[in-house]
Amino acid sequence: MLKFILKRLGSAVGVLFAASLLLYILVINSGDPLGDLRESNAENREYLMQQRIDYMNLEQPWYLRYLTWFGGVGKCFVGSCDLGQNINGVEVSGLLANAASSTLRLVLLATVIAAVLGIAIGVLTAVRQYSGLDYLVTFLTFLFFSLPVFWAAVLLKEYMAIGYNDWLENPQISIGTSILIGVIVGLLLQMLLAGSLKRRGLTFLITAIFVPLLLQYSLWLNFYRYPQMGPAIIVVLTLLLALSATAMSVGLKEKKVLYPALITVVLVLVMYYATFWILKDANAWILVIGAILSVAIPGLIGKFMGGRLSKLASGVAALVGFIGAGLTVLDHIFRAWPGFLDLKGRPIGTIGSSTANLGGGFWDNFLDNATQLLLPTIVLAIISLASYSRYTRSSMLEVQQQDYIRTARSKGLSERTVIFRHAFRNALIPIATIAAFDFAGLIGGAVVTETVFGWKGMGDMFSTGLHAVDPAPVMAFFLVTGTAAILFNLLADIVYALLDPRIRV
Repeated sequence: MLKFILKRLGSAVGVLFAASLLLYILVINSGDPLGDLRESNAENREYLMQQRIDYMNLEQPWYLRYLTWFGGVGKCFVGSCDLGQNINGVEVSGLLANAASSTLRLVLLATVIAAVLGIAIGVLTAVRQYSGLDYLVTFLTFLFFSLPVFWAAVLLKEYMAIGYNDWLENPQISIGTSILIGVIVGLLLQMLLAGSLKRRGLTFLITAIFVPLLLQYSLWLNFYRYPQMGPAIIVVLTLLLALSATAMSVGLKEKKVLYPALITVVLVLVMYYATFWILKDANAWILVIGAILSVAIPGLIGKFMGGRLSKLASGVAALVGFIGAGLTVLDHIFRAWPGFLDLKGRPIGTIGSSTANLGGGFWDNFLDNATQLLLPTIVLAIISLASYSRYTRSSMLEVQQQDYIRTARSKGLSERTVIFRHAFRNALIPIATIAAFDFAGLIGGAVVTETVFGWKGMGDMFSTGLHAVDPAPVMAFFLVTGTAAILFNLLADIVYALLDPRIRV
């Protein structure tokens, strides 16, 4: 494997060199970098032209400019990258750092959401092949996949930002609308849970009654402006998660998995009170350390109590601990929401990655970044989600036809064990390729999405440099995206061997 990795890295250097040379030639021949100044009537036009020539080294032959750029890239190996200056004399290294951090915030969240939801939906529709749920999901995924990004983005700005901000000034849901929402949720839920006709009818009836009552109760509480959760709801939700995760993995009869999960629920309650005042005035490091501990401590408990099922017990306990910690953070976000509305009356932003001169504390700025991130994340996630769900469904259906799946069923293993332990792991092999290329591609920035939402990321830097016939930002964009594509492709090959030990170089 080491020989394979070194060989692939060596060939990658050659590919990047050839591609960068071709791209550089295409960019510098795509127009005149001095074109706007030639048409200018400014008195200092000659000075401005000479200044731009100096910034871009236009007096040198193109190959010397390329070699200068390539030499600056070589300095990255000693920690002092020199990617040149843009058309305005600004160091591209600084522009790249800001653009990459902005895009990573957007891409990482969108990719994780799309992968988790898409894979879960794909597995569910494969198990329930040709059911009403399968047909509905198939229709929606093809719809999402074919959506023009700019159109979807504008719709979200209109209804999820402008419309929601207007509604939030005086939240109202009529009884008729509440009933309609309850009926729709009931139909979807009975389709999702399936079972006998009696069970589905009962699910629909309970949901259709409960949801309208819940909506009207939330209005009475003025929940949308003053949301509240509290320790009781956190414990109930965490307990339901512990029971559900245990039931889905091994069943509730396996005490070696169930007990660590239940102990983690108690731990979540203890940590809620222990960290209440710390989280009230939190910072990013506190959240990161808390997230690590919320996984590590339950994981260790599961490992020591799990016996022969130690890995599974550790995983379930870690999941419960992480979600419980997330609910605790959500409780503090709810508490900060009224104050945030006082600072920013229209919370869902449509332009930019943050609000200038917002003020406030940590949670106010956290909410501002989250609300600005919401719409572009949804756009990118629903487009990628379609791919993940379809590929997962197709892969799961193919795997379920294999001999070892039939053997597992004939041995009397439960359907849950067959699906999650035998079929799912092998079905993930093609998904690893999709995830690797999807993440590498999105790192390049969604040019259309970033343009619509005014997001100053990699895509914006690329399009701005290309329009200005400025090779430095375009080459910096290529350096990041090209390297990411090659490295993630290599990572996908390594993951193959981890998912399936039969795969070897």
